Amino acid sequence: MQQYGKGHRARVLVVDDEPSICKALEIALRRAGYDVVTVENGETATSFVRAERFDALLIDLRIPDMRGDVFFELAAALQPQLRTATLFMTGDITDRAAKLIAACNCPTLHKPFDLQDVLDGLHAVLPSSAHTASA
Repeated sequence: MQQYGKGHRARVLVVDDEPSICKALEIALRRAGYDVVTVENGETATSFVRAERFDALLIDLRIPDMRGDVFFELAAALQPQLRTATLFMTGDITDRAAKLIAACNCPTLHKPFDLQDVLDGLHAVLPSSAHTASA
């Protein structure tokens, strides 16, 4: 289990408009001991970051109602710990996409990705206290 503080499981918000990716990430992250919330649009994601605390974000760059980088800036303004605990996911390999993500200074997972890469990426961006117990 991925502990964060005293008995607190690290909470991860997954934002991706592809239901199959949300489901696969939800299953893999829960099995690894994370508390996971998945959403398929920026409006719902924004509601969650306004109401609940998250330890990490996994964000698709392209979501229907809001670009991932725009949501990231909003989320990081509301919850500053997310500025350094976010992974972008994208299948967009254009120079513009690379520049948008680079401006956020966050690691990127290129779709299709291996689920182990997601777990390794989260381990890298979460504070070390989130890794006090083995998965």
